[in-house]
Amino acid sequence: MTSLNSHGVRFAFGTLTVLPVRVSRWDRGTARAGMLCAPLAGLVVGLLAAVPGALLSLAGASPLLAAVASAALPAALTRGLHLDGLADTADGLGSGKPAEDAL
Repeated sequence: MTSLNSHGVRFAFGTLTVLPVRVSRWDRGTARAGMLCAPLAGLVVGLLAAVPGALLSLAGASPLLAAVASAALPAALTRGLHLDGLADTADGLGSGKPAEDAL
């Protein structure tokens, strides 16, 4: 793995998650590599989110509890990044303004 790729992976995890990753470079090339590595960060968050739901289901917990645990963990791991985007979308759609004015 090249230095830029390793910096890109650290950039993706350091900016998109709460996982303790030290980001040492903040330049344009590293940001580009980081955005190319963003799906990897999403994959790791998704796999981590599946664990509590699967364990709770196997332990016989209610499906609602398993679903809430699986939905809450990625929200916590990403500092609510997607929930913020969802709220912004709801604000725009619910504003009753034309599309140009809703932005």
